[in-house]
Amino acid sequence: MTTQPTPEMRAVYAQTLLDLAQQDERILLLEADLMRATGTRPFLEALPSRTYNVGVAEANLVGLAAGLSATGKIPFANTFACFAARRAYDQFFISANYARLNVKLVGTDPGVTAAYNGGTHMTFEDLGLMRNIPGLVVLEPCDPVSLAELIRQTAYHAGCTYMRLHRGVAPAIHASQGHLLLGKGVMLRDGEDLTLIAAGVVMVNEALAAADLLANDGHSAAVIDMHTIKPIDIELVLESATRTGALVTCENHQVINGLGSAVAEVLAERRPTLLRRVGVQDEFGEVGPLDYLKERFGLTAENIRQQALDLLQAKSGR
Repeated sequence: MTTQPTPEMRAVYAQTLLDLAQQDERILLLEADLMRATGTRPFLEALPSRTYNVGVAEANLVGLAAGLSATGKIPFANTFACFAARRAYDQFFISANYARLNVKLVGTDPGVTAAYNGGTHMTFEDLGLMRNIPGLVVLEPCDPVSLAELIRQTAYHAGCTYMRLHRGVAPAIHASQGHLLLGKGVMLRDGEDLTLIAAGVVMVNEALAAADLLANDGHSAAVIDMHTIKPIDIELVLESATRTGALVTCENHQVINGLGSAVAEVLAERRPTLLRRVGVQDEFGEVGPLDYLKERFGLTAENIRQQALDLLQAKSGR
């Protein structure tokens, strides 16, 4: 018996978007001369009249998307996360969000997944920037199932969204679609001693591996896929804080103003709880292979384990 190869996340993205567009003529694709990197050429081949390549001009990418949205279209605009978050931020803020339009901005290669594109392209700050835009939904799927499901929901969410997209292969985590909702985290693994809250391909997998390591240490760790960073699932965060009394957030991003900050805000205002944040510690990125970069910035199961053990020690001393 032969097994089907696991598709790249960008292939899942392109096919899901094409499937939606073939049923809804309002859905359009916009690119900034990165169609090969984003994997969206099948969309161009199937629907050339609904595909726009603006060239290396990210501000124009977002401006055109905003204009198309104003005519009733549902534009998905794609570029590297560094360009989506930094170079086109003002256009996305004013032309799309302030104007109350419906632009779906997708940033590829977030954080250390930029790898050999190096520090200039290594986006450790996009969640922080995007969380500051009023009303914007910010999300990061962790596997092909969650990606396909959340694209469908993103398409028909009334308002702008920003999605981080890992381009490469990602192992399956969610068994099936239908149980994922924007704004609602998913409990992947139950536990009683502490909770690991993670987002995205890199860190959800590292959190699950860390839970296995902690189990070998005799500790029971719950793992949550917090695929929507904004709006954060307040109810699930508080539930976890009440049940386990100790939380570790895990993100491929600065610890400043990302997932960890979102969770910390919930806890500080509603239920102060022991918390550790695993993520990039106020540093710029650098060039290198993914495994090296994860180790370099502490985005590993072992580091999550160490932070969790330290937290459990603090918990037991209370």
